[in-house]
Amino acid sequence: MKTDKRDRAARFRRRLLQAMTEAGLSQSALARSVGVDRSTISQLVSSNIVRLPNAQVVAECAATLGISADWLLGLSERPEQAAALLAESMEFSAANRALIDDQIYDWHREAAGYKIRHVPARLPDLVKTHDMLRWEYAPHLGRTIDQAIGASSDRLDLLKGSPSDYEIAIPIFELETFVRGEGYYAELPEATRKGQIERMLMLHDQLYPTLRVFLFDARRLHSAPVTVFGPLLAALYLGSNYIVFRDTERVTAISRHFDALIREASISAREFPDYLADLARGA
Repeated sequence: MKTDKRDRAARFRRRLLQAMTEAGLSQSALARSVGVDRSTISQLVSSNIVRLPNAQVVAECAATLGISADWLLGLSERPEQAAALLAESMEFSAANRALIDDQIYDWHREAAGYKIRHVPARLPDLVKTHDMLRWEYAPHLGRTIDQAIGASSDRLDLLKGSPSDYEIAIPIFELETFVRGEGYYAELPEATRKGQIERMLMLHDQLYPTLRVFLFDARRLHSAPVTVFGPLLAALYLGSNYIVFRDTERVTAISRHFDALIREASISAREFPDYLADLARGA
């Protein structure tokens, strides 16, 4: 529906006056900064003038006042400039190799009561045995491996006492190469693999359906490592950093991506323990 010219001019005038008041700028000061006569600004804020300024004046006013030109013109309900909106909705956060990152812990606590959905880079740290954590992280964590083990235990304790549901989606090939001791897991001792399998089966028995593990076919669907903390945020894991999205549109889009992984899962959460046990027997 088209907006009447008078209404658009009135909205522009109100918003310009509001922004000037919040910025503490007089008509003269704004005119100097924009590079126009004071009379030009006076006309823009006058209720007797039913017109909008040219694009250059609008842009200069918006830049001076630190607001969005679209907001001034009534094309947006957000007064922030595009760069500010982007900074608010997306951030970079340093990522540690293992779960010894206080930021991760804070995100879990922030999302308490919401569903937390996770695609891990390998097997989820949350369910790993101490032996598995030592094999995987000791080469680069050194003495701080005990911190990683303690942090992993803290995460599991948080899960056990949390009102949140956890959904984890893992590519089938990741679980298969682990059970068979191939690829990334080629040097993992057999005893460690068996202990890890037993632990995953035990945790499933203890925590299902609060904790649900799905297996998807990466040949049909691909996913980068990502965690969705309810409707609050989604964190994409790059290795050394997380890209964190907090705006509703992107969090929803990533949630829909996870929905597709669950919907197309080859092995459901209910089928997971039997599949893992059969896989282990055939290894």
